[in-house]
Amino acid sequence: MITAKLVGSIWATRKAEVLNGYKLMLVEVVGGKESGKRMVAADVVGAGVDDRVLVTTGGSARKMLGDDNIPVDAAIVGIIDEDCCFEE
Repeated sequence: MITAKLVGSIWATRKAEVLNGYKLMLVEVVGGKESGKRMVAADVVGAGVDDRVLVTTGGSARKMLGDDNIPVDAAIVGIIDEDCCFEE
């Protein structure tokens, strides 16, 4: 799992039909050697911009969406309530 900050939303006028109903969000990794890296993640928990979130990737992300064949590589699976452990 990755800790990240939700920095924006992605608007797609056209996308794969299986992605309909999912919010696509832009997240920035916080901490570790990947700090600052940005990625697109499907939101399954209703997070908002500036929230600190937990992101899972790969097969775990697809399982969260209930479809091993969905074209998603990252999913937001949690909202962090307390930011005691982050350095910016």
